[in-house]
Amino acid sequence: MANEFDACGLREGMELKAIGVIRSPYRTMDEAPFQGRFSNEEAELCIFEEYAEGLKDVEASRYLILLYWGHLADRSVLQTVTPWGPEVRGVFACRSPSRPNPVEFCVVELLERKGNRLRVRGMDAVDGSAIVDIKPYSARIDSVPGAGIGWFEEKDGRWPPAGRGDEASAAGPGKEGDHGAVNVEGEGDAEVV
Repeated sequence: MANEFDACGLREGMELKAIGVIRSPYRTMDEAPFQGRFSNEEAELCIFEEYAEGLKDVEASRYLILLYWGHLADRSVLQTVTPWGPEVRGVFACRSPSRPNPVEFCVVELLERKGNRLRVRGMDAVDGSAIVDIKPYSARIDSVPGAGIGWFEEKDGRWPPAGRGDEASAAGPGKEGDHGAVNVEGEGDAEVV
C-alpha cells in the first residue's frame, strides 16, 4: 500500500509526451537569455502533426505560456547561486534551469501561425528543446498583483544585479552560465559549478 506521500504511486514514475520541438537561435544554455521576456529574438514552435488539432484558435491569443523540457539542465542541482548572489538558494526558490525536473516556463509573444508552426518572440529555450505544453496567457487570469519573490525584491530586482558591469547591461539579462549552479553535499560548503 502506498504511503500518504506517494498515494498515486508517483515514485514509480510519470510519463510526459513531447507535443513538439523548439527551433531557436540558441545552441547552448550559455547563449540563451537569462529570461526570455527580455529577448527580441524570434523562434519557432513546431508542433507534431498528431497534436496539430490542439492549436485550433491559438492565434486568438497574443501571448502564450510555454512549458518545455530543459534537456541540457543538470538534474542533480538542488541549490544554486543566482546572478543576484552570493547567497545560495534552493532551486525551488529561484528560476534556475538546472533542477530535478527541468520543466521550464516562458511567456512568449505569438507573432504568426502557419499550420502546425508558431513563430514567437521572447523565448529562452535552447534549440531542440521538447515542448511539454502550450496555454494561452491572460493578464486577468495569470497576473497576480503585488506578487514577488521576497529575496529578489530585497535585492531590488534591478538589472543588471549589483556588481555587474556595462558588459552585462549591454547584453541584457544574464546568460544561463551566470546562474552559477551549485551542488551542495551534506552539511559542507557549497561548491559553485
